[in-house]
Amino acid sequence: MVILAFFAIYVIWGSTYLFNKIAVQELPPFMLASVRFTVAGLLIFLLCKILGIPLTITRKQLKNCIIAGFLFLSVGNGFVVWSLQYVDSGLAALEIAAQPLVVLLLMRILQGKKIMPMSLLGVALGILGIFLLVSQNQIVSNENTLVGMAMIFMCMLSWAFSSLFVARADLPTNYFVNTGFQMFSGGIILMIGSLVIGEPWSLPSQWSSTVLYSLGFLILFGSILAFTAFNYLLKIVSPEKVATSTYVNPIIALLLGWLYLEEQITTQSAIAALVLLTGVYFINTKKKLVLFSRFSSKN
Repeated sequence: MVILAFFAIYVIWGSTYLFNKIAVQELPPFMLASVRFTVAGLLIFLLCKILGIPLTITRKQLKNCIIAGFLFLSVGNGFVVWSLQYVDSGLAALEIAAQPLVVLLLMRILQGKKIMPMSLLGVALGILGIFLLVSQNQIVSNENTLVGMAMIFMCMLSWAFSSLFVARADLPTNYFVNTGFQMFSGGIILMIGSLVIGEPWSLPSQWSSTVLYSLGFLILFGSILAFTAFNYLLKIVSPEKVATSTYVNPIIALLLGWLYLEEQITTQSAIAALVLLTGVYFINTKKKLVLFSRFSSKN
């Protein structure tokens, strides 16, 4: 079970970038993300009913779930899907690998947490890695790609802020209930946003088989199975071992994007990946981050 669970958080989460990239070529981004999280939330509610887990929560818990769902999923994931219209899936995954750096900096700014010397080195390497990633000619010369990568950084800020919020918020103690309400509320907010900006909606019968398979994978495997495996591992092994998914996910995404979407892996991208992930390693070794105990919608 442990091996299968690690496979889920390594490979399945790493492959969600590929399937989002495939689906967003045909479906509007916010509609795509809305369908994914709304359906996943409803399926989790159904699973709770089958397992006899009560779905009763307080008004305050519901409010906090809505806030977390908005920050984690509506913004933190929805705009990543939007960015994938213009950014290669592997580059998006590599940029998101810098998430621990953003969380650490926000902890310093908002909570006054001291950054230890090893973490400072990690921050410096992380910033250097991001610079190497975004300073490539094929990115700088493409305005849409630059906008997409800037939007991903905004998503990272939203995810980081939400990670700090949920660490202190009153939320349902059962993680299935907690995640179900976050996914459902995040999906509904994305649906409202999609309708407000006028995205064209369509029925599943109008989607190609490739999109149907991709969305089915994202709902069943990316949202439900991988998250269950994630929480299972948090109880069985140390958080540091679970956090190793931070290093593996972008590698999986880069390889799958190269293999199936013919995305180019430049020498500079490879160097940026090495520098950035080394920085993330130095940050994670200090055990300062809270986001690894929460779900996420980086994927």
